[in-house]
Amino acid sequence: MLKSFFLRAPAVTGLSLLIIALLLSVSIAFPPFLDPVNLKSAFDDTALLMMMAVGEMFVLLTRSVDLSVAANAALTGMVVALFNAKHPGAGILPVLLISLVMGSALGAVNGLLVWKLRIPSIVVTLGTLSVFRGLVYIISGGAWVNSGQMSHAFLNLVRLPLLGINLLSWAGVLIAILAFLFLRYSLTGRNLYAAGNNPEAAAYAGIDVGRLQCVAFMLSGAIAGLSGYFWVARFGVAYTDVASGFELQVIAACVIGGVSISGGAGGVVGVILGALFLGIIKNALPVVGISPFFQLLISGLVITVAVALNSGTQRKTHGRHILESKKVTP
Repeated sequence: MLKSFFLRAPAVTGLSLLIIALLLSVSIAFPPFLDPVNLKSAFDDTALLMMMAVGEMFVLLTRSVDLSVAANAALTGMVVALFNAKHPGAGILPVLLISLVMGSALGAVNGLLVWKLRIPSIVVTLGTLSVFRGLVYIISGGAWVNSGQMSHAFLNLVRLPLLGINLLSWAGVLIAILAFLFLRYSLTGRNLYAAGNNPEAAAYAGIDVGRLQCVAFMLSGAIAGLSGYFWVARFGVAYTDVASGFELQVIAACVIGGVSISGGAGGVVGVILGALFLGIIKNALPVVGISPFFQLLISGLVITVAVALNSGTQRKTHGRHILESKKVTP
């Protein structure tokens, strides 16, 4: 069981070496890429992917998938942006609380549908993805909330420097550390692995697999909600298509980092490395002069290869269960 908490050392080392090689290659083609200011900006962008990928990891560990994380972030980000526009003097604490509570509630909707109604998670979250996106349009009337309507405190929190690094990046690091500690030392964290690794055995051991799936969705939702505020504050605008399609990048970061799509295997270290790998590619391809069309092609090829490799290594021992929703009787 303990080996499920982390990626195996060779895999972590291999991905780390690949990231270093990628950085060196880009720096040769475009030396200013390693400028500290550029790296800080790139890490701010990647921090959003890191946070949401950590949340997605909780869901994947339980043999489920959450396709609505980006829509959750968009809806929550729009709500807090509208709240701040109407109540600019309320401060940041209500914004953070709304982000966490609302994101968690949206995640709970997914979790309860999967748990109580036994609907496959991919079906549930594909539906809620559309529902959340539709709600963004309804509550905003299709209008944007731009930086001129947001308070300075709302916008500047993510840009507060700490030891030369913006608070947004520190938030990504903090969430990763908390997730690491949660999975390593808490009973619930360890049970997430058990529930995903062998649901039948976990049920016989007294673990409520459905409840843990719901908990995983709530954790993912809370992080997505917080990321929604960070996203809006980072780019200074809230609109209906915020983070559109970003859920694919989130899942890809998990898979590249070694989280099994069959559940029960993976770790925070790998997820962070997977997010960094995708973040470097995203920020590097434009500066080396690659066409946007080729950027999409290269990113797609990287993700496809990573998914294929991950599926191949897991097929013999776990099989594919991402589309399944088995009823487990203790």
